[in-house]
Amino acid sequence: MGATSEFQAMVPRRGDGKRNWPPELKARIVAETLIEGETVNAVAKRYELIPSTVSDWRRMARQGKLVLPNLEGMDFVPVEIEDPAPVAQPLSVTSSGTLDVIKGDVAVRLDAATPAARVAEIARALAP
Repeated sequence: MGATSEFQAMVPRRGDGKRNWPPELKARIVAETLIEGETVNAVAKRYELIPSTVSDWRRMARQGKLVLPNLEGMDFVPVEIEDPAPVAQPLSVTSSGTLDVIKGDVAVRLDAATPAARVAEIARALAP
């Protein structure tokens, strides 16, 4: 909260000691409430405001009494979650007592007694 408190110190105060929020700051705070996933309560808490004050400012914006900043250029990048990449081809044990780890056209032949941790390490090394 240190940075927010420093920010608030720059907000002028009226004669009765209350903060006199300039319209530009009110608009910026309201704009933060419009970000997907944000809530009025969270934004109000961040600026040490009463949530109803922020709600009043939002109402002013809806009525055209508070002009919000141009939010163009503040696009958010959508997140796309991809399926995990397939793991190297299944390990196979040949009848000769060897184990082949195959990835694409690379094959590593190991003794069948090779510990599983070492086989997994080699398979990871072959992954792109």
